[in-house]
Amino acid sequence: MQRDKAEEIGLRALGWVAGHDELLPVFLGSSGAGLEDLKAGAGDPAFLGAILDFLLMDDAWVVAFCDSEGLAYEVLMAARAALPGGEQVNWT
Repeated sequence: MQRDKAEEIGLRALGWVAGHDELLPVFLGSSGAGLEDLKAGAGDPAFLGAILDFLLMDDAWVVAFCDSEGLAYEVLMAARAALPGGEQVNWT
C-alpha cells in the first residue's frame, strides 16, 4: 500500500474514533493523548499509525470501522504496515 493511501485510512480512522463517545476516552487514556493532540496528530503519520494500532487491538473495532468505511478488513493492517513504526521486524 502506498503511504498516502495509508495516511488517508489513518485519517478516516481518527475521525471514526473521535466520533465514538465511548471509544474516544479509551484511546485518549491508553495513548496519553489529549483532545488538542488529535488535531495536531492528523498531520503526523506516526500518530495515524498509533490510531491504527489502537483499532487493531480489538477485532470488533476493526470490523465496525471497516464496515462503516466500506473497507476490507485486511486493509487496516496493510495501512498500518505502510506508516512509520509498522514495519515487520525480522529477528533472524
